[in-house]
Amino acid sequence: MREQESIDSRIDQTNQRLKAAKLGFRIERRGQKLTLRGILPPRPGSHRLRSHQQRISLDVPATPTGLKQAEQEAKVVAAKLIQNTFSWRDYLPITGGGRLHQMDLPQKLNAFEQEFLSQPTHMQQLASARTTWETAYAPYLKKLEAIAQSRPQLSLAEAIYATVQSTQANSRSRQICCTALGALANFLNLELPTDLKTYWGNYSPSQTQIRQLPSDQDIVTAIDRIPNPAWRFVYGIMATYGLRNHEVFFCDYSQLAQGEPQAIIEVLNTTKTGEHDVWPFYPEWVEQFNLRQIDLPPVSTDLNQTTLRRIGQQVTNQFCRYQIPFSPYDLRHAWAVRTIHFGLPDTVAARMMGHSVAIHNRTYHRWIARRDQQQAVEAAMQRNRLSPPDRKQG
Repeated sequence: MREQESIDSRIDQTNQRLKAAKLGFRIERRGQKLTLRGILPPRPGSHRLRSHQQRISLDVPATPTGLKQAEQEAKVVAAKLIQNTFSWRDYLPITGGGRLHQMDLPQKLNAFEQEFLSQPTHMQQLASARTTWETAYAPYLKKLEAIAQSRPQLSLAEAIYATVQSTQANSRSRQICCTALGALANFLNLELPTDLKTYWGNYSPSQTQIRQLPSDQDIVTAIDRIPNPAWRFVYGIMATYGLRNHEVFFCDYSQLAQGEPQAIIEVLNTTKTGEHDVWPFYPEWVEQFNLRQIDLPPVSTDLNQTTLRRIGQQVTNQFCRYQIPFSPYDLRHAWAVRTIHFGLPDTVAARMMGHSVAIHNRTYHRWIARRDQQQAVEAAMQRNRLSPPDRKQG
């Protein structure tokens, strides 16, 4: 009892200082914890439209040390309100428990991961989110953590800029890094003086070195390097339908197996880009590669235990094992270019590949432009049908 009376007396003294400083907050003891009380913006999900008296649970103990923390936090919150940067996210319990304002950087990064992976509502969305996290977020967040640890004099914002600048300028990795760290800053409600998009540079896929894609004959020849029937099936399906590595294991092959003439396959909703139908190019490869005999290798597809990226990596590993002289993705790109040569509309090809028309046109700009130019030249020649002048007789 005496300890409570003592801390209550200290709280009164602290509140007198806060009142004298006109910070607009007072500290209250609720059981064995301390809270702040003052005029605050509506909480997320509240029906109130204006700021009103509320409490902030600081989750600090009602001890002399905890009281010092509470007084300092009152000053911080008051400053944020003046600067219009206050966010309830810092003080409300987040996914997995805890409050951001009490966490160190590794804890904040872990909280960010849990929040990121808690958003998807369906298994296919979660699988895609896990793949995005592993490939596009985790590498740059680990780099941020390493830089912050090795250079403790930097603020978090400065460490973020240092991480971005450690990537190659005008590169895809620079853009992905900016996206990942920008999302982290939003999660932490961290105001960055300079928008990270200013660091993106002028990278675009159309400026990358043109892939040396395998010819159709190269593709037909290389399948003979694979003695395992199941992995031959994976290779043949990717070549004929332009699938991503992991998509092979998430398709409905019923029409193909039942001998339907069009041999359409359906990429299921479990995949990264959702459900879509794909036609074969070339249709002749369906029989040539014996694709109506569905034979998938025993790869685990339980997305509670693995990710789409890990599934896809197993395909890449098998290409290396059998010494295929090009990557699995080269088969996909070769399929896309083949549809361009066939004259398939870009909107249709993009839909079959499971990406937007903008991405399709940007990625395959060189071949699309060549096709359109060729068609324009042929159309102009047919319209005019001009003959060259006769040679004058001398």
